[in-house]
Amino acid sequence: MKSVRRTCTTALVTAGVVLGLAACSGIGDEAAEKAAEKADDEVIREVDRQIDEVYEVTYEVTGEKADFIEFNAGGGDASDPEFETVDDPALPWRKTVKLRGIEAPTVLPVLVEPDAGSGRLTCRIVYRGRTLAEKSGAEDVSSAGCVAVSPITG
Repeated sequence: MKSVRRTCTTALVTAGVVLGLAACSGIGDEAAEKAAEKADDEVIREVDRQIDEVYEVTYEVTGEKADFIEFNAGGGDASDPEFETVDDPALPWRKTVKLRGIEAPTVLPVLVEPDAGSGRLTCRIVYRGRTLAEKSGAEDVSSAGCVAVSPITG
């Protein structure tokens, strides 16, 4: 997000400078329009690049027991992610997936009826060795869902 913001700001400043110089130096409106269009094109290219960029995250779930784990498996898009479910997974559980652009890495381990002492679950989302999100839960319906912002956004 920071690089998109930076690119947008640079493009807008460039367009403003060109328009200002055009007004002061008598350059026609046509040259100013071309400069503004070029700045717009640069912003569009940067947004497209970030939306199409592929990245990998690793989901990790620890605890004594989980009834199921749902996770963003990739293949969808940011507005309609493709989730997969693993029933009765062996813990600890790990899965590396490829996501695209601004898709949010998401993993949701659930234990519906925890036995005494087995209701604690922890999830983590890791990107290039760095933890993006980590959460633990222990309740009657134990759910330690982790959701992170796409690392592509900055």
